[in-house]
Amino acid sequence: MAGPGEYVSDVTEGITRVEDLPKAKIKQRSRKRKKQPCPYCGYMAYRDKVFIRKLHDLGDLANNRPIELHVAYSQHCCSKCKKYFNADLSDLADPGCHYTRRVVHLAVRLVVEDGLPYRPASWHLWRDHRVFVPWATIQNWVEATGKKS
Repeated sequence: MAGPGEYVSDVTEGITRVEDLPKAKIKQRSRKRKKQPCPYCGYMAYRDKVFIRKLHDLGDLANNRPIELHVAYSQHCCSKCKKYFNADLSDLADPGCHYTRRVVHLAVRLVVEDGLPYRPASWHLWRDHRVFVPWATIQNWVEATGKKS
């Protein structure tokens, strides 16, 4: 184990292909519910199907590996208004996003508050938090917040 102040090189330095990075550690999470109130009419709707959503989270620094969350969530069908809806995952990630909110907030903070350019911010996320985010994705997140001019 490295002592304080001792330089330890990053074992992934020099890797140019995403496929060559260490494999992710899988963590299972569940948002499956048998019944859930319908957001449209309030009627208690039964579960219809179960799906898995994969999200990249801040990595495991002890093992030098990224973390991938596999969140099982339920889809419900309201028998009263005949509409389908999913269990709420908005506390974990935005709809359609492949990264958790923690990753998005950290990346935006690195660029906006710390003033890092996009490419070094991407490297910083990998080096210090073991999550690979392409720099163009970080640019999209920052531009969506409207904070960098």
